[in-house]
Amino acid sequence: MVSDALITWLRDSDPALRWQVERDLVHEPPEVWEATRARIATEGFGARLLALQDPDGQWAGGAFFPADFGPDTGEVGQPWTATTWTLVTLREWGLDPAVLRERRTAELLAENSRWEYQNLPYWGGEVDCCINAWTVANGIWLGADVTGIVDWFLEHRLPDGGWNCEWVEGSARSSVHSTLNSLKGLLAHDVATGGTEATRAARRSGEEYLLQRGLFRRLSTGEPVAPWVDRFAYPFRWFYSVLNAAEYFRQASLVDGTAPDPRMGDAIELVRAARQPDGTWLQARRHPGRVWFEVDVPAGEPSKWLTLFGSRVLAWWDAQATIR
Repeated sequence: MVSDALITWLRDSDPALRWQVERDLVHEPPEVWEATRARIATEGFGARLLALQDPDGQWAGGAFFPADFGPDTGEVGQPWTATTWTLVTLREWGLDPAVLRERRTAELLAENSRWEYQNLPYWGGEVDCCINAWTVANGIWLGADVTGIVDWFLEHRLPDGGWNCEWVEGSARSSVHSTLNSLKGLLAHDVATGGTEATRAARRSGEEYLLQRGLFRRLSTGEPVAPWVDRFAYPFRWFYSVLNAAEYFRQASLVDGTAPDPRMGDAIELVRAARQPDGTWLQARRHPGRVWFEVDVPAGEPSKWLTLFGSRVLAWWDAQATIR
């Protein structure tokens, strides 16, 4: 249960976060949270990002990297300001895509944006699984034709059932990062289109890859894949954690009408163990790299975003546990 004091704290936030609290934790009627969601375009974080869009439809002058980023800039970390990252952020916050469709964003990106990899056209994708997954989800959201990238995922699934962005370097073993991000793109496709037998099978395959590992263990030894699996940071970016993975499975179960898989149990307990006595989750770190502005607290402080995700995942899991 989420206390009244915690709900009050969570509701005192940007519309991008507040509408999700109203919908998923407070269970307000649609007219309440939809009104809050509509405010993303005109105030707070969402309005600030929208105001930073370039006339050519991009952000920071680039597809995945800012136009002024390069090996000689001396920057630490991945910049998070370019077009793809900004679109991912706005979409995940719940911005009404009509706002960007009215700006002809999809068309402008088709005309003006090219991937830094081999100058490939924006809506055609490139060779990185994670980049292609975000492009599928963003393209469907904005009304672009991304069927070619969806087919690419079916062709590039690895024998163990998942994906790895290093496949182009010869890797034949899947990665938890790449698999989770690929699944998010395929889920967005299936939600919007109903999916196909092939995309649903690919999604089941990737889900099974993670579930066989309990979301965080090595299949060979049963040991955690890395010490960062239970270190939660918002924004998630491309980084894997059991909270990020559990949130995907929560969304997928609601779409597919399926119960949580019991193989997630230990991962859920890692999420539960990270909850503080006051019901909050702490920011573990900030992923280094250039940002337009900060949207969450520094490391070590209670994070409203992580508290939303953690509370939502546990509520979903615990509700289904009573049924089981």
